[in-house]
Amino acid sequence: MRRPSLDHSRLDALPGGWRVEVLDETPSTNAELAARARSGEASGLVITTEHQTAGRGRLDRGWTTPARSALTVSVLLRPSASISVERWPWLPLMTGVAVASALRKKGYAAGLKWPNDVLIEGRKVCGILIERIEAPDGAFAVIGFGLNTSQTREELPIEAATSLELESGAPVDRTEMLVALLAELGAAYEIWGSDPAELARRYRELSVTVGEQVRAELPGGDVWEGVATEIDDFGRLVIATDEGSRVVGAGDVIHARLGPRS
Repeated sequence: MRRPSLDHSRLDALPGGWRVEVLDETPSTNAELAARARSGEASGLVITTEHQTAGRGRLDRGWTTPARSALTVSVLLRPSASISVERWPWLPLMTGVAVASALRKKGYAAGLKWPNDVLIEGRKVCGILIERIEAPDGAFAVIGFGLNTSQTREELPIEAATSLELESGAPVDRTEMLVALLAELGAAYEIWGSDPAELARRYRELSVTVGEQVRAELPGGDVWEGVATEIDDFGRLVIATDEGSRVVGAGDVIHARLGPRS
């Protein structure tokens, strides 16, 4: 399978102030970017790689992909100190809105499984990991996401995953897709900072979790089952259970019709 490298020339001088650096190989784009940020790197740096060898997802799950078969990207943002810490939990949901919106504009039937997995027809195509890191000059956010672009069914890590080429049946221009993703991320970040209600509306519009029968497995070991009824103003999932409404701020949520680890 021919898997072209990213086109550096098309990633120079992008609108929105993005500065894109392409690494041939790295264990983790998030770790690399966090180190740069601690050294005083300004907001807007984007690190991507042709081959990530020790990627890490939610709950410290590891994952790798064949070289040039995915977009593995980390973005540095330094939110204004005037934005309250209560808004930070919306950053991963904001990133999901950006990715799903970009994919929809490219013709993919993308939706969001709470909190931030991007699905196409029930299969996971993108995972997101946000890290808040404290520094002497203030907190910063490393926005990490991995989008499957050209993996074959045999190369995918779980059965309930997919890639853009599997869904479309056509090659994907990774450079063009990265440009589109950064444009949507910049727009979503502006909304996050200025209009939280609009961001919440967009997230709910893209949600494929609300209305579903779900099972929430919480970090402390509790399990709640019921119908997901809404996403509240803090980005938490509200579940109507037999014991009443429950609010989930963190945990694994399984859609009954999708099965485990979707």
